[in-house]
Amino acid sequence: MRRALALPALLLTAQSKPVLVPDVSQRDIEIVYSFTGADLLLFGAILYPGGRQPGAERPTDIVVVVKGPTQSILVREKEKVAGIWVNAGRLRYRSAPSFYAIAASRPVKALVDERTRAIYELGLDSLQLSPASSAPAAEQDRFSRGLVDLKRRAGLYYEAPGAVEITDGVLYRARIAIPARVPVGRFTAETFLIRDGRVLAAAVRDIDIRKSGFERFVARAADRSALLYGLVAVALSVGLGWLAGWVAGRR
Repeated sequence: MRRALALPALLLTAQSKPVLVPDVSQRDIEIVYSFTGADLLLFGAILYPGGRQPGAERPTDIVVVVKGPTQSILVREKEKVAGIWVNAGRLRYRSAPSFYAIAASRPVKALVDERTRAIYELGLDSLQLSPASSAPAAEQDRFSRGLVDLKRRAGLYYEAPGAVEITDGVLYRARIAIPARVPVGRFTAETFLIRDGRVLAAAVRDIDIRKSGFERFVARAADRSALLYGLVAVALSVGLGWLAGWVAGRR
């Protein structure tokens, strides 16, 4: 009898939590020669059990995180010696997100504690970077801050507190700017529902960013056939040189 009652109890517990129904404005983003960036809209709905929303004293918050594919990154530290900048140190990371953007209905630090932020990687100071060496903790922290700062200045890492709009406690929307220098690959858009300092629900949508047209041909050739890529590059250089000479001769 105990086993028969366990399943309904489990279902009741699962149904007592809200559910996220997210979506994105573009599942596929193509990069062509004229690509200057994209404005990605993330939106969705919150389904509460029984349709009952929490009271105003228990607000519900939404956090959206867009991540690019991870990549191995070598960070070099420069030092000025005798008036010349030289490489003084370096640290390689096995897996760092190539792109990271976070938008929230309120500042994330006001929503969850440090441990929860670290578990879900909510915020630039909570990214779980993976150094490839056993450098001292102080050195790892210095290089991590440097990596985040470099990515931030390139427009590839950023935070947007207050950028998520929640309507009637049910519908939400946020805009994430995709820069022109964005890397290609499979991106993920993660949405988190937070209340009372806890993540109650999460959902993920995939986004593919890829090159199109001639840019795609060049990228694939460089990756799959170095010889073909080299021949095309040489032919293009010769053709452009000939064209410039012909134009100059006509003047």
